[in-house]
Amino acid sequence: MSSEIKFKAHENTDVLDDGKSEKSRVRLTELLSRLNEEKKKERNSNIALSVAAVSAVTVFGIILSL
Repeated sequence: MSSEIKFKAHENTDVLDDGKSEKSRVRLTELLSRLNEEKKKERNSNIALSVAAVSAVTVFGIILSL
């Protein structure tokens, strides 16, 4: 899945007042919610593409049958 690759390379760092950087904790629930949102968007775009393809084939078939 493409969204898993994005999260593997994700590293969150915070800069402190003295200039040092400290790794902050990654919240698993936040990452899972982002992953679920990505899946929903991908599923919706796949459905839309499928409907468009079926519609195009149907219209083409109707035109050929005339």
